Amino acid sequence: MAKVVVLGAGISGHTAALTLRRKLPKKHEVIVISPNSNYQWVPSNIWVGIGKMTPDQVKFKLAPVYKKMGISYFQALGKTIHPEGSKESNTPYVMVEYVDGEKKGQTEKIEYDYLINATGPKLNFDATPGLGPHGGHSLSVCTYDHASHALENLEAALKKMEKGEKQKFVIGTGHAMATCQGAAFEYALNIAFEVNKRKLADKAEIVWLTNEYEVGDFGMGGAFIKRNGYITSTKIFTESILAEYGISWIKRAGVSKVEKGLIHYETLDGEYHTINFDFAMLIPGFAGVGFKAFDKTGNDITDKLFAPNGLMKVDADYTPKDFDDWKASDWPTIYQNPSFDNIFASGIAFAPPHTISKPMKSKNGTAIFPTPPRTGMPSGVIGKVVAENIAHMIKTNTKELKHKASMAKMGAACIVSAGYGFRNGSAASMTVFPIVPDYDKYPEWGRDLSYTVGEHGLAGHWIKLLLHLMFMYKAKAKPFWWMIPE
Repeated sequence: MAKVVVLGAGISGHTAALTLRRKLPKKHEVIVISPNSNYQWVPSNIWVGIGKMTPDQVKFKLAPVYKKMGISYFQALGKTIHPEGSKESNTPYVMVEYVDGEKKGQTEKIEYDYLINATGPKLNFDATPGLGPHGGHSLSVCTYDHASHALENLEAALKKMEKGEKQKFVIGTGHAMATCQGAAFEYALNIAFEVNKRKLADKAEIVWLTNEYEVGDFGMGGAFIKRNGYITSTKIFTESILAEYGISWIKRAGVSKVEKGLIHYETLDGEYHTINFDFAMLIPGFAGVGFKAFDKTGNDITDKLFAPNGLMKVDADYTPKDFDDWKASDWPTIYQNPSFDNIFASGIAFAPPHTISKPMKSKNGTAIFPTPPRTGMPSGVIGKVVAENIAHMIKTNTKELKHKASMAKMGAACIVSAGYGFRNGSAASMTVFPIVPDYDKYPEWGRDLSYTVGEHGLAGHWIKLLLHLMFMYKAKAKPFWWMIPE
């Protein structure tokens, strides 16, 4: 009997656990360890943040689903990884601390044959002084709780505007190397939609503040897309949408500090600026969750498993290279740790070999550019592929890894809602293939323009709402859930 431990129950970890349970005979054990009691469909947190969905519509309890599926579940926080076991036993294990229930505060050793690190990111608000909803001065939509808090502040701002008071909204990235620009961009458009719907545009100033070199970079180095039969850049596509919604923008900006009503940022030209706000939603930087790893004698071997940013090393080429020397082949395909072949990372938990956007430094030496996005569709695909490989190895008793999922050979679809409503909702829909551009295969554009397209309109809103319903159905492991693609 084999025991597979999955750390994390987000999109990637939950997908991996369900896939493992479906692919493996019942005699093998699948264990999920997560400090969270709920699953949340993160892409719909935006709708919680504007009051169009409640938290209960984007989350559900994990325990009943795992019980139904025959998956062991511990509401606990992974603390340390011991891939060589201990002096007494060669069986690898993780140490966990329970965060709820009768065992709250207690630690326990959980042994494994295979381990999937799918913890997702640490929301690194502390990397920017004054950032975030917990003791800081800005808001977030990264979780449903954060989104609910943002909604309270948004409703207060709208009431002030209705009474004739002007409000300034600053939406964007809260760290010089933050990722997830798409979520912030989506929230900015939804706020603009709500403001315009209430005919309050004359009382609102909305600013998009981003570390992108050009708007529309989205951590992917931008793209060229087909739109209405023409080829255009995501820069033009994004600028036109921002202008349509009455949103101004500040780009190439690295936020360094947030005070009450005031954001400090540096630009690539080396200048320091401030911008005042009444309402600010800024996405934090991401980091690894802070695992430590030890060998069987207790020596720290964290650097064997993890990069300096805390994300797990996998089968990528981490050799330092100039930007022009980066290749699509640098990216991992099986997400296996090079030091321990029974350990894998999926979703945001794996360390990218390099950024997709070109690294930039200000005249003062500050790095200001987006890090690679790996949320949503890529996380789900990677989680499934890792699980399929582990299941295959267990069932065949081999080290064969048949399934691959390089982001340089993977497409992604992104639908950015720009207003909610069956008749008057809107969304900007974009697909890119591949996510990581491959200039050897596609020398002119870096991507296949047959599958790299963008549109803006009502149909995108319907599709996003349908996807919400489909993926919540899938995550709840309802009948024939596996037939819904990632």
